[in-house]
Amino acid sequence: MRRAAFLKALLALSAGGSLTGRVAAGDSGRIMIPANPGGGWDSTGRALGQALLEAGAFDKLIFENKGGAAGTLGLAQFVNASRGDPNALLVMGAVMLGGIITGKPPVSLTLATPIARLTSEYNVFVLPANSPFKSMAEVLTQLKKDPGSVKWGGGSRGATEHIAAAMMARAVGVNPARINYVAFRGGGEAAAAILGGFVTLGGSGYSEFAPYIEAGKMRAVAVTSRQRLPGVAAPTLKELGIPVEIDNWRGVYGAPGISLAQRTALTAKVVAATQSAAWTQALVRNRWTPALLSGLDFEKFVKEDLATLRATLIKSGLI
Repeated sequence: MRRAAFLKALLALSAGGSLTGRVAAGDSGRIMIPANPGGGWDSTGRALGQALLEAGAFDKLIFENKGGAAGTLGLAQFVNASRGDPNALLVMGAVMLGGIITGKPPVSLTLATPIARLTSEYNVFVLPANSPFKSMAEVLTQLKKDPGSVKWGGGSRGATEHIAAAMMARAVGVNPARINYVAFRGGGEAAAAILGGFVTLGGSGYSEFAPYIEAGKMRAVAVTSRQRLPGVAAPTLKELGIPVEIDNWRGVYGAPGISLAQRTALTAKVVAATQSAAWTQALVRNRWTPALLSGLDFEKFVKEDLATLRATLIKSGLI
């Protein structure tokens, strides 16, 4: 019954042009970014905010950053402070699902309201330009000799780059539990640690490291895509004998306790934003792959991805 009502409401909005054109403005909106400034979630949230403003969804937007624990600290704050707010959004994605599985936080994502998946992005592993290692193959050789000597910098425990690191370790005969993984609250912190030589190498979405790669400050040595990324001179993990392909998707949830009509309206605003010029420019600028999936289809996707990710974490030895 709930599904039929939701689909009926979306159909009515579509027929009225609300899904494709400018939508009725609200007084203001709020976007919770559950990470520190400078990372993929931060970029996604602020790009979406600009697109929402351009689409006429809101008159103004308030952004809030709350990093830590794979985004679950921000999730907890969002759930507690935004109940019933029809104009509140939480940026989330695969990293948060991994953090929920590995960290078992007291707050559940099911308390919030699924709205839409927005983008997909493959990870890239990088070395600082002055690293004594010249390739991922050399890093893996050192990992096999002395696992603790290789410091991996990346997102929270259970993030896609953490999973990839564990699978690389397993592929060269190293117990994934022995990898020296350093988790950061945001891409900005990770980049600083890589550039400062505090970690051996780092992994994240390509967009987070692109400025440093293009400036010659970092060297891309591997990507988690099936095929090499256009314009990126780095082999895939599969080329290196690591049977893994992982993409890092990002999306948004609404506040707990909003009505079906409010959920439908908020979904329409987000969908309209993804059709704006500002969003198209953000996709190109960040090399994000558009992956729009909304409403109940998105809700089903999250449930299925959570199960798949749990199985992957078990297989990679991280839980």
